[in-house]
Amino acid sequence: MNKLRILLLLLTGTTMFVVEGFGQFKKIKKDPIPATTTPATTAPATGKNGKKGATTNPSTSPIVNNTNPGKKDTIVKAGKRYDTTRESNSREYGTVVIPGKRNGYGYEKGSVNDRRPLPYDHIREDDATYSQFVWREIDAREKMNLPFVYSGKDESGDQRFFSIILNAIKNSDSAIAFSAEDDRFTTPLTYKDVLAASTNTSSILDTTYSENINNPDIMDTVIQWKANLKAPKPDSIYKFRIKEQWLFDKESSRMFVRIIGIAPLAPNPLPPGQKKATGPPSYYPLFWVYYPDLRPTLAKYFAYNPKNVGGRMTWEEIFEGRFFSSNITKSTMDNPTDRTLAQLIKDPLFRLLEGENIKEKIFNYEQDLWSY
Repeated sequence: MNKLRILLLLLTGTTMFVVEGFGQFKKIKKDPIPATTTPATTAPATGKNGKKGATTNPSTSPIVNNTNPGKKDTIVKAGKRYDTTRESNSREYGTVVIPGKRNGYGYEKGSVNDRRPLPYDHIREDDATYSQFVWREIDAREKMNLPFVYSGKDESGDQRFFSIILNAIKNSDSAIAFSAEDDRFTTPLTYKDVLAASTNTSSILDTTYSENINNPDIMDTVIQWKANLKAPKPDSIYKFRIKEQWLFDKESSRMFVRIIGIAPLAPNPLPPGQKKATGPPSYYPLFWVYYPDLRPTLAKYFAYNPKNVGGRMTWEEIFEGRFFSSNITKSTMDNPTDRTLAQLIKDPLFRLLEGENIKEKIFNYEQDLWSY
């Protein structure tokens, strides 16, 4: 076994390594291996120098040029690769996605612009014998709600749900953002106001003073855009608040649910000087969007389906079919003080149980109307 020698010929230079036994290395010299060259051939076609009859000396070695020692061959290195599924500005929302010039699918796709949401059934006010308002919160970190934060790109643009809402406010004439002061859609906002609430730079001018560079005794007036300290980071908006109404129509003897509005929630920033939160983070709504105005836009965007990309549904079908998971945070049932469950119940576990209790009361109301 001690006489076992494994010869490893490394063609990276003129050095050869000999392995003796196990783990013993020797470094010896060997003669360089001459590169095999092809005889020069005269090409009747035009060469690199633009003259006929130029000779070419191809070599099998792409690095060593033995035929022309005076010429140095250059090594072509691979260029930098760019990930086209991510933006270079930290994955900000509202970026323009360039559509493809060719069909990126193996089948002919129909135009999504022709899709229209189905109109709601007309319900008279006198027929709505029972009604309750319910506020819910959708957490996209849950497995069922992962399509809300799917960061892929499609022909229709960014697939994140918050980006879809921004595109609807920017490009649609019907979708309008309203102030988050209340959920009754009282104060409309412009698209610039929406971006100012979700980016670091706001639309408010701020006047500050700074020392003059040449004379420290002189204070210069500086006018700049005021920084938005509550601006959320990209991809930190993964919660959405929904205001909906449950009502019973006595004409059709059915319980209906109608989504009234949707508001994206952003986490509250930490106080100045505090680096880590001491408790669970709190969230605040950025703005409210009236859901019936948003339906035409949601009918043109497909939600991500992890099981089958060819079997995707539109976002309008996701909400109308209730294919999402949520928790009740507030309701008008037995709530004369108009408070949220977080204000009434401190224990988060009991808040979840109270939310399930509200669902059961609404369900039992419809079931108790029938006799079996």
